[in-house]
Parts: sequence; structure tokens; C-alpha cells
Amino acid sequence: MLTLKRERNVLLAVLLLLAAVAWTVLVWQGLTLSGPANGAGAAALLTMGMGAALFMAMWVSMMAAMMFPTAAPMVLTFARVQAGRRSAGRAYVPTAFFVVAYLMVWVAGGALALGVALGVGALADHLPWLVTNGARISGGLLIVAGLYQLSPLKAVCLRHCRTPLAFVLDHWREGRRGSVIMGLQHGAYCVGCCWLLFALLFPLGIMNLAAMGALTVVIFLEKSTVWGHRLSLLFGVAMVVYGIAVISAPGLLPGSPGMMGGMGGMSG
Repeated sequence: MLTLKRERNVLLAVLLLLAAVAWTVLVWQGLTLSGPANGAGAAALLTMGMGAALFMAMWVSMMAAMMFPTAAPMVLTFARVQAGRRSAGRAYVPTAFFVVAYLMVWVAGGALALGVALGVGALADHLPWLVTNGARISGGLLIVAGLYQLSPLKAVCLRHCRTPLAFVLDHWREGRRGSVIMGLQHGAYCVGCCWLLFALLFPLGIMNLAAMGALTVVIFLEKSTVWGHRLSLLFGVAMVVYGIAVISAPGLLPGSPGMMGGMGGMSG
């Protein structure tokens, strides 16, 4: 039992260390990234002038920084079950298979986000209306994100994220392939729980450290506290109200008045 407890503590320390390193990288990058040049296209504004490789690197760093602390209970539960199997002399799988599969879902989400940003940017370059009404469009995105917070799909995904042991028992699969499938399933629920929250980073600024910090707190409270479900609903109502206010008064959206309202903000 002492060995299992020590292994759990080591794994937790590794996850938190990776999150801390990722936050350090994000802070450094947020302070040094120059952003797009004046007159850059809308796509460059949405991605802060980053190329595809740098964007994906920053996306992975964001996922590690923002998601590892809240994913830790699930990872520790999976590791505890596998450690119990090992101590009983049964076949077991290293936790890395589960974690890497989980991250791959978020990497795929980042690739999709990059594609959407480039597509929206290309469209905005041909439709000036999108640029001049960027803040109001951002307000609409806030309303959509808030309504999603109140939806049954959000509730289902959040429930799976909040109950690690139930997830492991209900979705258990044997072997390395099974562990990868479990990691992909958990990643899918995690994306389903948080994807619109991350979408808000585009109007607020993809490297806006204050926005990232606030969203990290929101995600942590939703997933890790006893009031998580109620807080999720409260956050949803707040987003809808704020979105309506931004549509009525675009100046309420932080950041520069460029594409999508806040693309000029980097550190908040």
C-alpha cells in the first residue's frame, strides 16, 4: 500500500510539474510574442501571427497547463487500478498509454481550431462586415457558449469528468489498445465539456494570459468541487448575460477593437 501511495504521489507531482512548466512556457511566450504586423490579414490576427507549427506547440502547452490539474484525478484513478492489477500479479498497462491518448484528442482539437481560424480569417478578408462587427460576433459566441453550458450534452460530459472511478469502471477495456481507447474516450468527454470555453480564447486573444487563467479556474471549479454542476450553470447564465451586453455595447469586450474584438490582447 505504501508503494501504491508513493507511486500516486509521484504521478501527481509529475502532472503538476508538467502543468507548471507549460504555464512558464505560456507566460514567456505571451510576453515575448510580437503578434501580427499592422495590416495583417484576419487569419493572422486570430492566430496571433503564429505559423501552424508554433500554434500547435502553444496549443499543446495550453492543454497541459489548463487541463492537467483537472485531469489529474482521472489519471490517478486509472493508475491506481493498474497498480492494483500489477500488485495482484495480473496484466497491467503503463498509465502513459492513457495520458498520451487523452492528449491526442486535444491535439486533434487544436488542428481543427487552427483550420477554423484560418477559414474564418480568409472569409473575413473578403467580407469587411465581419471585421467591423467582430466584437458583436464575439458577443454572439459568448451567448452560444453560455447556452451550451446549460445544455444536457454539457451535463453528460461534465458528469463523466467529475466521476473518475465511475468512468474507469463503466469504460474499462483490457490491454494497451483498450487503455488507448479509454484515453480517447475520456479526451472526447473532456473536449465535449470544455470546447466552447476554449473557443472564447479566439475573441479574447489566443495568448491572453488573463483569459487563460480565468478559464482554468472555471474548468477547475466545474470539475473538482462539490458545487461543480451548479457553478457550470451559473457560469452559463453569466456568459449569456455578458454576451448580450457585448452585443449592445461592443466596448465591453476587452482588447483592441480589431477582428473578433480582442485579438490584440496578449496578456490581458
